[in-house]
Amino acid sequence: MSKSRQLAAIMFTDIVGYTALMGNDEQRAFDLLNKNRQLQRPIIEEFNGRWIKEMGDGVMASFHTVSDAVKAAVKIQEACNSTKDFQLRIGIHQGEVLFERDDIFGDVVNLAARIQSAASPGCIFISETVHHNISNKSEIRSQFVLEERLKNVSQPVRMYQVLFAGSKVIAAKKLNLPVAENSIAVLPFLNRSSDPEQEFFSDGMTETIINMLAQVPRMKVIGRTSSFAFKGKNMDLKLIGEQLNVAYLLEGSVRRSANKLRVKAQLINVADGFHLYSGTFDRELEDIFAIEDEIALAILDAIKFELFNFAKKNLLKRYTENIEAYELYLNGRFHVNKCTPDGFLKAIEYFEAAIKIDPAFAIAHSGLVFCYMNFWTFGWMPVNECLPKAIEAARHGLQLDSEIAESHLAIGRIALHHEMDIPRALEHFNITIRINPNSDECLVQLGFCEALLGRGDQAIVFAEQAYELNPFSLMNLYYIGLVSAISMNLEKLIEYGKKLIELEPNFFGGHALVGYGLMYLKQEDCFAELELANRLNNDLRSLADLANAHNHLGNKSKATEILGQMKSAPAEEKVINPVFANVYLALGELDLAFDFIEKSIENKEGLILFYLHVHRHTAGVSDDPRFRKYLERLGLPY
Repeated sequence: MSKSRQLAAIMFTDIVGYTALMGNDEQRAFDLLNKNRQLQRPIIEEFNGRWIKEMGDGVMASFHTVSDAVKAAVKIQEACNSTKDFQLRIGIHQGEVLFERDDIFGDVVNLAARIQSAASPGCIFISETVHHNISNKSEIRSQFVLEERLKNVSQPVRMYQVLFAGSKVIAAKKLNLPVAENSIAVLPFLNRSSDPEQEFFSDGMTETIINMLAQVPRMKVIGRTSSFAFKGKNMDLKLIGEQLNVAYLLEGSVRRSANKLRVKAQLINVADGFHLYSGTFDRELEDIFAIEDEIALAILDAIKFELFNFAKKNLLKRYTENIEAYELYLNGRFHVNKCTPDGFLKAIEYFEAAIKIDPAFAIAHSGLVFCYMNFWTFGWMPVNECLPKAIEAARHGLQLDSEIAESHLAIGRIALHHEMDIPRALEHFNITIRINPNSDECLVQLGFCEALLGRGDQAIVFAEQAYELNPFSLMNLYYIGLVSAISMNLEKLIEYGKKLIELEPNFFGGHALVGYGLMYLKQEDCFAELELANRLNNDLRSLADLANAHNHLGNKSKATEILGQMKSAPAEEKVINPVFANVYLALGELDLAFDFIEKSIENKEGLILFYLHVHRHTAGVSDDPRFRKYLERLGLPY
């Protein structure tokens, strides 16, 4: 069989106590081995699995889907339990593996084997990746059981137990990680209204309370994406608190009927499950702002948190007094959080409608900036359609209200990624973080600035603070990885890339980060990761990464061939001048590279900052006086 890389679920099984049995009764041990084969093989085939090989008393199999792997494991354990001849340990992990000559290789295989070794007798343990993939399967139940450092695995691994009829339930335990005293996650308030379309309102109220608490100094408030990762999961609250590493959880519900509201909220101490606060509000819709204020203040009172005047002013700040505009804004946020082009377009409609009703609604202008900047960054809209609108909305928002974090964050993003003015960007990001010390988005932007200025250690500090506040956000993790890439901290780059892959193996970003790190380590495995990233994303940047990898590992002709593919891309994709500058710098074709650098600066394509910084140590590039002039011109170190 030829080599091929595929996404697969890998299952390991092992007979409990087999080694001791071999020493005491060799014939009985061989009989059990045969029974194990006869029991497992037909079940593996029934669930479209592939029997890979036996290793002593262990069996390794692969499956196309995690649900097939887990269902096969459950049926194997149930069949084994009914025979009562022996017990099995089973471990399952999913990821990309290399198939070669009827065998499989890769980190996924090693981790699946380690998880199997950690499993209790008669149990099925799975990785967090597998757990997330089956969490929406009502017929499969799993719960957190263990976080442990496994042999030859650099980071602690979170493991979950699959529950099935007759399985022993293992008490959860984890590494003793420090929990910040004043730390909280606000879980999505349930929509108890008869109309499911009102979900935007319950989600929006949750997000508003998160943003209110986030502006309190010395409070750690988990970001929206990570809090909403548990929406609809019906998980034990203590386990959620432990996963997010917080001391408190706020949960609640919203019932709306016409202009009548019933809002319930309760604050839970994660350590002992004790309810520190519980409140029910039966009010009119126009009282929504007062309800949000009362809940936020009640939380701080319950945990004995002293709030000073400045912080209280920020906490209770009203962005609009118009209920209709506020509802439209919440609807806009609901669509923003889908993180899709269609979602952003719909959000823009709602934000513009809110602004039409209340032209002074500054935070709605910041919402427009976020949408248009994403259209620009990912090439989802022509530059002349989205960038001027982002700039105008950012400037107008700051003029309307210079005391909200979102206004300064919007201006800072434009200053950094469009105007390439790092000092001005830093000025606005620092104001943002003073107003909202829990803004993981701003912490990442600060990390970008510090990395570009050559202060890699401080950049990683900001990146890790952002990760702690929002560990389950794909985009947050991706941008944190880019901060590590700019800093050339390859260990962190690969670490965050792997976290991304575990969270969502079908998102290109994790594979791109890991591949980029492996490229600089001159490891051939980089090609598989970068090729997968290109298949999943299919854009010029992914092709450029592949070209640079081939060049970096000594195959300049292959890099030139890929460059040809980039040149033949549709004309609308060729506006990304920094990407071509990047490849020409890597190939040493400096005259062409400098032409594209100049075009990047003329067009204010801020991505060039990243590539110029990365190539500061590229042989033959850094010594060229023209290159140094560009670094000086843009305020980058050399």
